[in-house]
Amino acid sequence: MMELTIREKFIILIDNERIKKSDAIILLEGDGFARLDKVCELFFQKWANKVVVSGGILNPIYGSFPYDILIPKLLTLGIPENEIIIESNSKNTKEQAFEVIKIAKENNWKRIILVASNYHKYRAYLTFLKEIINEYPTLELINSAVRDLLWFEETGWGRRFDLLLDEFKKIETYKIKGHIATYEQAIEYQKWKEQQV
Repeated sequence: MMELTIREKFIILIDNERIKKSDAIILLEGDGFARLDKVCELFFQKWANKVVVSGGILNPIYGSFPYDILIPKLLTLGIPENEIIIESNSKNTKEQAFEVIKIAKENNWKRIILVASNYHKYRAYLTFLKEIINEYPTLELINSAVRDLLWFEETGWGRRFDLLLDEFKKIETYKIKGHIATYEQAIEYQKWKEQQV
């Protein structure tokens, strides 16, 4: 009988995350506007009443649009302006994790929902988890990535299937640098989360 790898176990857990009522929905900049509908869905289903728009990069070739482009779209979709928090200091996922966890700690949040695209969710989750372990270990991180995106669509910044392969290469690189949590840490964290009310 073939044993699952630690990475495969991690993927199964993250892909089947149980959503819980949270303090904020975190919209990570990137993948164009593909993440906006998911954020709105979560907000209007009342999973959280705050939306943090995280990222300060303007790089349309890579699908990165900063808050001043994303927020008008969120407002048009019905998210109230007073429920949006802007985090515009970050220039990459590691910095997004640092800035967002700082906001969570300042607001004494107990749980946040992370919205990334299907290809980006694993590295984003591990990056945020590393910051949580270091700075705010009682914070619950819930993955609620956009699942229904097309894998082989030509987006202008790459096919998500190809970007997924790049993401796993980045995970290995950043693991060596100590920038992300390990798969083992993520599994232990998932066990801990299941015990939380």
